[in-house]
Amino acid sequence: MKFGVHLPDAGNIATRENLVSVAQLADELRFDSVFSSDHIAWPDPDSLKSKYPYNDEGDFIPVDTPWLDCIGSLIYIAGVTEHVQLGTTVIILGYRPVIQQAKLWATLDVLSGGRAILGVGVGWMKEEFETLGMPYDQRGKRADEFLEIFDVLFREDRPQFKGEFTKFGPVGFEPKPVNGHIPIWVGGHSQRAYERTAKYGDAWHAAFGSPEDIKKQWDGVTRECERIDRDPGEIELTALLGIEFDGQADGNGWFWGSSEQIAESLLAYKEAGITHLVCWFTGSPAKRLSAIQKFHEEVRPNLS
Repeated sequence: MKFGVHLPDAGNIATRENLVSVAQLADELRFDSVFSSDHIAWPDPDSLKSKYPYNDEGDFIPVDTPWLDCIGSLIYIAGVTEHVQLGTTVIILGYRPVIQQAKLWATLDVLSGGRAILGVGVGWMKEEFETLGMPYDQRGKRADEFLEIFDVLFREDRPQFKGEFTKFGPVGFEPKPVNGHIPIWVGGHSQRAYERTAKYGDAWHAAFGSPEDIKKQWDGVTRECERIDRDPGEIELTALLGIEFDGQADGNGWFWGSSEQIAESLLAYKEAGITHLVCWFTGSPAKRLSAIQKFHEEVRPNLS
């Protein structure tokens, strides 16, 4: 089982010093990856009609919360680490123009020596799309086209594309990613997300679900693979979970407890087939660093 660490990219802890300290500790301890999440600009949550999908209340964070850009953060971290893969959990494909976004991803991959992971989602906050001047309608179809364009730009010598929403080329697009491809982790738990994973994904990326829910959702991915005659063994099952070494584990994607309790809870995810687990440690900067060290020493050996 592989392990990643979510970077402190949002809130008052989102500083240069904290980002570097977490990334470098993860690199030193040979965690497999570090990840950043994606929001850019949003209205006051009290005015939102869109509901946040990862808590029961549907509430989002305050409007004045600092949030570092995910690709910018990863490019910076590429320069201060040597081993960890650098991914998004997840970037909202429709927030940025497609060719510019492809250039940023290729740049990250080249500067990191081929360590990028392209974790993607279609987004849920209509108001943020509107703020950014980007279309919200048909965002699933647009996301699929983005992934097709990435493939063309990363693979072809003189890429050109003629799709429903985007047309260009032939053009020059250099440099390419180190291996001509960046692994795509598809987020989301809808039927369209399962179809997207089967068609384009190197991994399906779950978030904050129980082992039972994730297994059920993964079955949706495997059914889509069978439908298009793709081997589901080619696709990795990954997940983002929250961890804190206090209180009691709740068993639904966020865990509080002792090292023994957390290891026991996470074992169920391993048994569900998850092969790459991204850990979102909570608390102050010092508490997060301590938790990363503790997880490495007391939890990871029981799961690797």
